[in-house]
Amino acid sequence: MTRNIRAVLIPLLALFSIAPLFGQTANRPDRLEWFRDQGFGLFIHWGVDSQLGSVISHSLAGADEEYAQRFFTDLPKTFDPEKFNPHDWAVLAKLAGIRYVVFTAKHHSGFCMFRTSSTSFSIMNTPFRRDIVGGVLDAFREQGIAPGLYFSPDDFHWLHEHGIPIQRGTPAVSPEDNPGLLKYDQSQVREMLTQYGPVNVIFFDGPAGGLRELAWKLQPNIVVTRGALQTPEQYVPGVPLKGAWEANLTMGTQWQYKPTNERYKSGFQLISTLIETRAKGGNLLLNVGPKPDGELPIEQQARLREIALWMFVNGESIYAVRPWVITNEDNIWFTKKKDENTIYAFVVANPPWKYAEWKNFTLHSVRSTARTKISVLGQSGKVLEYQPNVSPETSWRQERDGLHIRAMRAQRLYNNREWPDPVVLKITNVEPAMTPPAVETGAAVWDSAAHTVTLSATLTALGKAPSVEAGFQYQHIRGLDINERSESWHDTPLRRMTAPGKFSATVEGWQPGESYAFRAVVKHPLVTIRGDDVKVTAK
Repeated sequence: MTRNIRAVLIPLLALFSIAPLFGQTANRPDRLEWFRDQGFGLFIHWGVDSQLGSVISHSLAGADEEYAQRFFTDLPKTFDPEKFNPHDWAVLAKLAGIRYVVFTAKHHSGFCMFRTSSTSFSIMNTPFRRDIVGGVLDAFREQGIAPGLYFSPDDFHWLHEHGIPIQRGTPAVSPEDNPGLLKYDQSQVREMLTQYGPVNVIFFDGPAGGLRELAWKLQPNIVVTRGALQTPEQYVPGVPLKGAWEANLTMGTQWQYKPTNERYKSGFQLISTLIETRAKGGNLLLNVGPKPDGELPIEQQARLREIALWMFVNGESIYAVRPWVITNEDNIWFTKKKDENTIYAFVVANPPWKYAEWKNFTLHSVRSTARTKISVLGQSGKVLEYQPNVSPETSWRQERDGLHIRAMRAQRLYNNREWPDPVVLKITNVEPAMTPPAVETGAAVWDSAAHTVTLSATLTALGKAPSVEAGFQYQHIRGLDINERSESWHDTPLRRMTAPGKFSATVEGWQPGESYAFRAVVKHPLVTIRGDDVKVTAK
C-alpha cells in the first residue's frame, strides 16, 4: 500500500466502522443472530476526566504540555468514586429492559478502568484502587445482562509518553503505523479477555486491525460491533441496514457526565428512537455517563425509569424482532416477530393518545387472515377502570384498501391518566398486503463551474402503483465522527415517475471539502421509502 493511499484510508479506519465493506468480520453467524435478538443495550462512558464534566478524552487533542501534564498526573490523584455501586446501575438497567451493557474499559485518553500491568495510568493508581471493570461486569451478569466492553485503540497517554502529538485520525497516531502501540493495545485486550470470564460484546472505537482478530481468538463467541459492524452514531439511518448493526446515542449532547449546559432528550424521543432502530433491524445502544462519585445523574435515571415503564408494558415488541415489509406508515412503525407472522404496530402519536379515547387506523401494508387477533399490548381489552359499561375491546375488519382497526387506550399508567409515549398494537397471523417500491441511491457529480452537485438514483420498482414521486434528501455531516449526525435533512423537489428508471436532482450550496450525505426518496400512494445513505465530500 503506498503512503498516499494510506494517508487517505487510515483516517477513515480510525473514525468509522467500515470493516464489513472489506469482509473483515469473523463474528459467528449464530452470535450475530443472538445479538440482533437482544435489541437494546446500555453504553456507559466514564473516565478520570468526568471530574471536570468535559468531553471524555478529546480535550487532550490540541492541548498544551501543561494541560496534558495536569490531566495525566493530577486527575488520577482525586478520582475516588465513593458512591460507585454497579449493582444499582444493573438493577435499573434490568428494569429498563436492557439486554447487554458496553462499558468504557479504556477511552482515548488511555486511562484504564481495570487492573493492568501495562501502565500506571489506571484506576489502580487512584485513591479508589479497585478494579471498576470487574465490578461492572459482575454486577450486570448477576442481573442476567450480557457483559460487554468498549476499548479505544487510540491512546493519548501512550502518544504523550512517546513524544507524538496527541490527535486522532492520522497515520502518525494509528496503531497500524506504531507497532509499539499495537503491541501495547493487544496486551490490554488480552488482559481484559482473560481475566473477566466470558465477554459477549466488544466495541473497538478506532482502528481495529490486530485487535478484533485477537478478540475472536481469545473468545470465539464474542461479537465485535464497531470494528466489524456498522455502528452509526447519534442518528438512525434512513433505511434498514443489512444484517446486524447498532446505533449508539447519548441522552443529552455529551457521552460523559456534563454537569452544566446540558440538554437532554425526552423519554418520548428516546423511546421513539428505540422503536425506529428496531423497525430498521438495528440495536440501540443508549448511553449514560456516571458522575465522578459513581452515581448516575438523576436526569438519566429518570429517563431510564420512563423507558422501564414503557418496556414493562411493551418489551415483547422489541426483542427477537426483524423489519416488516416496510418500516412505517407515517407515524405508525412496525416490527415483526422473528419466527412468527406477528407484527407490532407502534403508534407514535403527537399529540398523545388520550386515555379512554377510541382511535381508528387503516394499515395498508398488513392483511389479516381468519386467525388474526389484534390487541393493545398490556391491556386485557375487557376493563376500563371505573366504567363497567364500557368494553375497550379492539375490533378490526379487512377491506380492499387495508386493515381497519378500532382500539382504545384503556390502561392507566400515570395517576392523571395522561401517557405521552407510544402505544403498541399486537397483530397476529397476518400477511403482507403490498409490495413496496424499491430505490437505489446513486452518485453525486460536481459541476465546479456552476458550483452545483447533481444527485442520481434509480427507481427499480414502483410497488404496483401507477406512479410515484421521487426526489432526494441531503444533509451536511458535522461532528467528531462521520458516524455522528446533527444536521437536519433538506428535501429536493419531487418528480412524478410512471416507470422504473434513473432520476436526478441538482442542488446548490455545498461547500468544497465539506462532507455530506444524501439518499433517494420515493413517495408511493401508501408509503414513503428511502434509499441507502451515501456519504460524499464536496469538491
